[in-house]
Amino acid sequence: MFTSVDDVTARLAETGYLASPAVATTVFLAARLGKPLLVEGPAGVGKTELAKAVAAISDARLIRLQCYEGVDESRALYEWNHAKQLLRITAGRDESWDRTRTDIFSEEFLLARPLLSAIRGDDAKVLLIDEIDKADVEVEGLLLEVLSDFQVTVPELGTISATRRPFTVLTSNASRELSEALRRRCLFLHIGFPEEDLERRIVALKVPELDTVLAESLVRVVGALRAMDLRKAPSVAETVDWARTLLALGADRLDEEVVRQSLGVVLKHQEDVTTATAKLDLDTV
Repeated sequence: MFTSVDDVTARLAETGYLASPAVATTVFLAARLGKPLLVEGPAGVGKTELAKAVAAISDARLIRLQCYEGVDESRALYEWNHAKQLLRITAGRDESWDRTRTDIFSEEFLLARPLLSAIRGDDAKVLLIDEIDKADVEVEGLLLEVLSDFQVTVPELGTISATRRPFTVLTSNASRELSEALRRRCLFLHIGFPEEDLERRIVALKVPELDTVLAESLVRVVGALRAMDLRKAPSVAETVDWARTLLALGADRLDEEVVRQSLGVVLKHQEDVTTATAKLDLDTV
């Protein structure tokens, strides 16, 4: 998939994803070693976008399993098409049960969910298991066989193994501790808030129309906000949103009035807005 770390950096940049050396190195190793990649970090720093960017540059099909409390095997792995099975049983009422059972538990009646879809087929795929920390602990058990051997066992059909392994990315906001068994099967990458220089480059790439001096002020103010004791620090995505907001407002400088009017773009809790309004001193940023 990639020839070198520099190749990863350059090709990700072509999609608009500016990767740090640590990110590019870990992506290269995950592809070279055929290992799943577990990416942790706060919301909005580019974990999900990394999987999308890898899919784009490798011309692969992106298969996404969005995790949430209550997601189970039927949503993640597979389930049987019960309505179609019932119709088949009704249509073959004069047949023996052995023949009917053989038919209804065949590929024709199997509904593949993301994990099984990612394993089957010879085309290039990127499997994104998004926000794994929001799923129940039991879901991790489903993943162990998939992440170890890239195979799925369907009792009625047997074991289905991947003929071409997908590039696999798991993301986590670290809202709960993941099992050691799951971590052991993955390479680990933590993506935090970027350095000031990298964030300036991201803003310049995403909002090229914004004045350079204003973009630099914006990034410094966001850094000052992150240093405060907030309920949720501004993400990179919110920095970009703020840059687009300033452009839409026609602002030529980041003064107190502009900040007060647009602070809700980057801070999403009233207590954070109150804290920032009281503590943010633009003269010292």
